[in-house]
Amino acid sequence: MSGIVTAVSSNGEYSFTKPNQDSITLLAGLGVEGDVHAGVTVKHRSRVAQDPTQPNLRQVHLIHEELFAEVSAEGFKVVPGDLGENITTRGIDLLGLPVGTLLRIGDDAVLEVTGLRNPCLQIDNFQDGLLKQVVGRDEAGNIVRKAGIMSIVKKGGAVRPGDTIKADLPSGPHRPLERV
Repeated sequence: MSGIVTAVSSNGEYSFTKPNQDSITLLAGLGVEGDVHAGVTVKHRSRVAQDPTQPNLRQVHLIHEELFAEVSAEGFKVVPGDLGENITTRGIDLLGLPVGTLLRIGDDAVLEVTGLRNPCLQIDNFQDGLLKQVVGRDEAGNIVRKAGIMSIVKKGGAVRPGDTIKADLPSGPHRPLERV
């Protein structure tokens, strides 16, 4: 399974959106260099309020560019960085990956997939009604989260638009992604 990086984004200040960059540098065990969410322990405000000593399983947020076309069909305009992601991808089924998948990006970087992004009400503050487009229910009534995946940095390196992404699935029984 493989794909491509279409955009990279980071922000050193708390903000819902993240501006696009020419490249980002991933730091092993920390996240995106200079990004407000980088660190060994949780940095997302709601998580810090619960327990600031929790490990940061949300160091790098990836989202599939295909979602933008899907929400565009419903009248929403979303471009890379708008939903706070660090890496925008194309051609790889991020939501279908199991926990523990290694994503090899570009020449050096390696991410380990930890789970699904749990979208929050800030999405509706960005564009009213968008939250219902990225969180819904399937036919069985189960919650379906489509706002990307979260990961930790196993091996650092530069990531740029155009870099290839190769997914190495974990051995053994695969655990489906859950919110982190």
